[in-house]
Amino acid sequence: MRRFILPATCIFLFGVLLGTTLVDSFFVDGDASNLRKVEEAYSVIVNRYVDGVDADALTQSAIYGMLDNLDPHSTYISRSEVQSVQAGFEGEFGGVGIWYEVVADSPRVSSVVPEGPSARAGILPGDRIVAIEGFSAVGDSTRTVQRRLRGKIGTDVSVAVKRRGVDELLPFTIVRGSIPLFSVDAAYMLDDRTGLIRMGRFAATTHGEFMEKVDELQAAGMERIVVDVRDNPGGVMEAAVRIADEFLPAGYDIVETKGRRGSTTRVERSTDGGRLETTPVIVLVNENSASASEILAGAIQDNDRGLVVGHRTFGKALVQQQFQLDDGSVIHLTVSRYYTPSGRLIQTPYEGADMSGYLAQKFENAYVLDAERLPDSLTFSTRTGRVVAGGGGILPDHIVDAEASSPYAHPLLGAVTRTMADIRFVRDLFDREQDAWRVRWDGREAEFMQSYEVDDALLASFWRFVDDGRILSGQSATGDSAARTAVGPPLRILLKARIAQNLFGIAAYYPVIQAVDVDLDVVAESWPEAVAFAEPYAR
Repeated sequence: MRRFILPATCIFLFGVLLGTTLVDSFFVDGDASNLRKVEEAYSVIVNRYVDGVDADALTQSAIYGMLDNLDPHSTYISRSEVQSVQAGFEGEFGGVGIWYEVVADSPRVSSVVPEGPSARAGILPGDRIVAIEGFSAVGDSTRTVQRRLRGKIGTDVSVAVKRRGVDELLPFTIVRGSIPLFSVDAAYMLDDRTGLIRMGRFAATTHGEFMEKVDELQAAGMERIVVDVRDNPGGVMEAAVRIADEFLPAGYDIVETKGRRGSTTRVERSTDGGRLETTPVIVLVNENSASASEILAGAIQDNDRGLVVGHRTFGKALVQQQFQLDDGSVIHLTVSRYYTPSGRLIQTPYEGADMSGYLAQKFENAYVLDAERLPDSLTFSTRTGRVVAGGGGILPDHIVDAEASSPYAHPLLGAVTRTMADIRFVRDLFDREQDAWRVRWDGREAEFMQSYEVDDALLASFWRFVDDGRILSGQSATGDSAARTAVGPPLRILLKARIAQNLFGIAAYYPVIQAVDVDLDVVAESWPEAVAFAEPYAR
């Protein structure tokens, strides 16, 4: 035994020394003593406070307090929320395969994934889910319903459904399956030469989805493309980089990330073999386009590859890395910032995690109209020397003055959309007449798009629904007969779009509503410029 004591002691002392060295190298500028201070405070509060303390809640509050001193996008995600958040990045989850909306007091199924778990169980559009796993779903929020329906693939979830025309509740047992979360909301031809692909977010599957739609549109005759990332909050940066790469020859900068450590600082450049390197492109953005959406728009604009049209984007250029804690919870911590090829920092200035002031500043800047009026410190040059604006977000090449030209600027139509009267009316219509609508239009989407029009009788029914339900009461615009006549044409289009959505899914909404989409009017006028940008790449 004595022969082993000295070596063991040496090993132990070496381990202590190494541990101390590692701690000292990990914690800098007194971090270790600060950590001990936090531990001491926690121990004092838990053991000496006059009332019993929820230790978990206290720990979470401490984490939130630390993050509040950093930035608006560093966040803590509890263990119970990690699964649903992670699913959004991975592109699939274990669920039941329905689209639903919580209306009145319960979730109403608006459509069912074909051949999905709910379809196989017998759930139908229009069904109202009133109980999940034997517990009432009445009054649950959308997020609560989502959490209760999702779960491990292959497990059962029981629901009770109220179906129109059936007196008793209908019980169903649904076997959860792998449900893809599609990030391409719609892809269709605007005209015989122009394709449009609308992306609602960026996930691990987005590049593959995007290129699949490119194949379909090219087969339909697409010669130029609109990439619509309006209201796209971002997501997986790599997906935006890969899509930008499809438009650029090898060797062009797409985005640069800069952080404190070498592992968080790098430049992403384009590679050979892009499928869209010579295709004229316009990127549509608005004030809710953020993060990965801004990477894509900035790469197209700064490389003079195409045009950006819409409103100044959100301005989110803080890159988060996920750090998992011992209990399964996660900190999404900002580790770097990203810059466009011209050197612009897209991030809007902020002070700590004050989200209200941060958002107010963003939307004040959303309609800045002229990069030339900015100070030199906020102006940058593209690859060919064009002036582009810094200071937060991407300022489009052509800014749409939505307030002046949009039909939704009319006070009455604005009141209709604010109160969701259009959605509520069509929902009620399908509650009453769903079978008749589906029998009439099942399998006839193209014919519906081309020939269906909202007639006078349905429009009158809409206004009766609004008046009987006092939906516009308290609104600044309730509408006299002249105002109702004035908003008639765009309102008919809006109602047709909502009906298409209920019949064929969300992808059918966009081709209808484009008739009153003023951003697309600007796009149509901008193609000569976009083609001129593409020509050098074609050569």
